[in-house]
Amino acid sequence: MYKVLLVDDEILVREAISENIKWNELGFELVNVCENGKVAIEYLEENSVDVVITDICMPYADGMDLSRYIYNNHPQTSVIIFSGYSDFEYAKQAIQYKVAEYILKPVTARELSEVLLKIKDKLNTERKQEQKYDKFKKAYYTYTKNEALIISRILSRLVKGTQRTEKSIEELSEFNVQIKGENYRVAAVDIDVYSDLYDIDDDLKKESALMSFVVENISNEIMKNHSAGLAYRDSDNRVCMLFYVSRARNLLAEAVEICEEIQKTVYDTMKLSISVGLGKIVTSLEDLSKSYESAVELLKYRYTKGSGVLLDGEEEYEVGNPSDLESCFRQITEALREKDDVKLENALSTMEHWMVTGFNTRNIVVAYLHQALRIVSEVVWEVDDKFELKDDDISEITDAKRFEQAMTSFRNYCKKAMDVMLGAGKTSAQRQAAVAMEYLEQNFSDPSLNLNQICDYLNISTSRFSSIFKEATGKTFVEVLTSIRMERAKALLRQTSLKNYEIAEKVGFSDPHYFSIAFKKMTGKTPKEYAREKY
Repeated sequence: MYKVLLVDDEILVREAISENIKWNELGFELVNVCENGKVAIEYLEENSVDVVITDICMPYADGMDLSRYIYNNHPQTSVIIFSGYSDFEYAKQAIQYKVAEYILKPVTARELSEVLLKIKDKLNTERKQEQKYDKFKKAYYTYTKNEALIISRILSRLVKGTQRTEKSIEELSEFNVQIKGENYRVAAVDIDVYSDLYDIDDDLKKESALMSFVVENISNEIMKNHSAGLAYRDSDNRVCMLFYVSRARNLLAEAVEICEEIQKTVYDTMKLSISVGLGKIVTSLEDLSKSYESAVELLKYRYTKGSGVLLDGEEEYEVGNPSDLESCFRQITEALREKDDVKLENALSTMEHWMVTGFNTRNIVVAYLHQALRIVSEVVWEVDDKFELKDDDISEITDAKRFEQAMTSFRNYCKKAMDVMLGAGKTSAQRQAAVAMEYLEQNFSDPSLNLNQICDYLNISTSRFSSIFKEATGKTFVEVLTSIRMERAKALLRQTSLKNYEIAEKVGFSDPHYFSIAFKKMTGKTPKEYAREKY
């Protein structure tokens, strides 16, 4: 049974929900009811529950205060909010505090029962996951005290070549571990979420040790099922697999298939994405370090390849022709000088495709992006010497954990560059007209807004402004201002239930009667007729 706490300031609502929901049949127990969020928080400080059902509008502490408390102090507790309010701000806060369900009153017993069943399915899944986690956790603590840990350390020294092969073989034999075969290869495994693709805190680092044990456990079981070798954990919590067979051909397709099976099983079991670098085949134990190093080197390509990849060292990977990238740089330069957004986007997409499909390490990709930054900066500087390449622009790319982040930063820099190029191509009159339009969009609700006011803002004569504004927009100042106000009025009439005089005030008309006349002149309908059409 899952425990439920009900919170509502209306006694009739509390009684109706308490009596009309068949709690036991649904798999729940209603352990308490509270009249407001303050009382509920006091109860939760002493008791744990699985689900809290709460109203929003309550005295002392409302439903959002309670949700925030639960989010910060009892993250495992699911929250169901029901309310008479459909305001979007409430919904946004509900998302922020990870509220499980947000439903509007009146709530029927059937509707609430269906929501509870959905919550129960979620809780059942989480409970099973926790049971798996606890099982592995117990095994992990046992593991750290037994011979498996010692064996892993011996294997790590053997594979890295930091200890004489004969000594490692001798030590392994003491634990009845024999490596039989004439061909070998090493696979290196990274759990993506704990790898250098992401920023991880101390808690995640501790958790990564346990999850590495889980991956090792699964990998070892599958390796033994295929009689292909064994898995162990390296000193840095990286899981490695040592394949050994008599025939080299068995290490080609079979090793890939086993790694794919391990990836799938780890994800199905723990919802963890892992990446695998499968090293080259070697024919002696003394050369295991070469296979290991090639496996680790392959994992560096994840910067552009992303998570959940399997890279095989026996395949030929093409780095990509640098001349193709030079062509992209030329296209970016041409697009900026021609002020062609489409051409720029095509060049950026081609460059991104080159980097993703080719096999380049992070250092190489970052160096190319830095080169591209300098090219863009130099092109724009030719027309605007205030445009510069800042340290932050460079460090955003340097510090990006993943290629997508670095590429986004470069795209943003290119967008700023194109904006400057487009602006530089405008005449002084065009720029003043653009500033005037922006000013009108921001100040149309001011009923005193007039031609003199905007000319003072632009520091230009009324006759000069009228001339350049009409040339740029095709309309007079009054026509454009009226059009902006009417478009806003139409939106308010469609989306709100405000009175005519309220809408008139919001769009800059001090006289509601004049607003109605102007609205009908532009639309052919009175505001009332226009508003009626939305229904």
